Amino acid sequence: MKRLTFYLARLFATDALILFGIACFMMWMVQCLRAFDVVSVKGQGILTLALQGLLTMPPLALVFFYVCVGIGLARALRALQTNHELHIVHIGNGIGSLWRATMVVAGIGVVAVLLLSNYLEPHAMRRLAALNASVAADMVSSTLKPRRFTQVTPGVVLLIGGREGDGEISEFFADDRRDPETRRTYIAETARVTGDGDSYVLELRDGALQYTESDGRFSEISFARYDIGVEQFSQPIGGLDALTTTDSFVLIGNALSTGVWAPEVVEKLNTRMGEGLRVVGICMLVLAIAGFPSGRRPRYTLPTEMVVLLLAFGERGISSYSPLGQTTGAWLMILFAGIALVWRLRPRKVVLEALA
Repeated sequence: MKRLTFYLARLFATDALILFGIACFMMWMVQCLRAFDVVSVKGQGILTLALQGLLTMPPLALVFFYVCVGIGLARALRALQTNHELHIVHIGNGIGSLWRATMVVAGIGVVAVLLLSNYLEPHAMRRLAALNASVAADMVSSTLKPRRFTQVTPGVVLLIGGREGDGEISEFFADDRRDPETRRTYIAETARVTGDGDSYVLELRDGALQYTESDGRFSEISFARYDIGVEQFSQPIGGLDALTTTDSFVLIGNALSTGVWAPEVVEKLNTRMGEGLRVVGICMLVLAIAGFPSGRRPRYTLPTEMVVLLLAFGERGISSYSPLGQTTGAWLMILFAGIALVWRLRPRKVVLEALA
């Protein structure tokens, strides 16, 4: 690698990493503040709060990772423009080094984001589900205060009458309003939380399960014993999709072993691999916009950070509503960036004016 290529790549990567680190720390703090009821209400420690905030980071990091790469690249190019180094790069036939440095940063970004989307995110979602279930089980078995309504998760309220020394719960009541179509109410004379090491089960005895539909219809099922997973109270309605908590290596291995590529598996893999296209597209666009020196002095300039944010916002909007899939916006960024780069690199005629 040439010295100029190494210098530019290090400059681009340093700005992107610093911005990504700051963004991750700020988002982690925000997630901890949002989940502070783990400490104040659910009786857990600071370490549990910190771990829960950390496990929620991979899905969020996917959203702003390529934005940080684009902003870091744009800031570095703007600094080169201000110091007139960008002019020297172009005049001294260093455009190849500029391209190679951008490709190096984009390649590293693609590898990082694919590792994040294909492995770290599913692993974190699976660990987060287990942690939430553990917190809910601990809350029901030991932390929940008798004769006091407590919200386990938004939409789920629990109430117990008392707790015996052996962990037996008397007068158990749970109200689940997460589903707007159906309200579920669990009532039992006694309850107990048991676990097998991997999951937790709430054993309800001598009670009833009541359903109230949105149209006002009511039904009740009485039972002598009813077992329900604690994660049913700690997760969003319907629980987590199995594909969401399974990494791509396992999905591909299962498909190869069975010879069956389910459409939902293919769609999930395409969505995860599309994160790499976003990194390539944003790097190409930023290079096309800010990678060429200009002697103009515009009266009003839009900050490069705002330009990258607007590009990312437009890409997300197009990808969300496009019938062609979640990678539509990324492919459009690559297409427009390619056209812009070809246009800006076109040969120009040099006109020399004779001195009078």
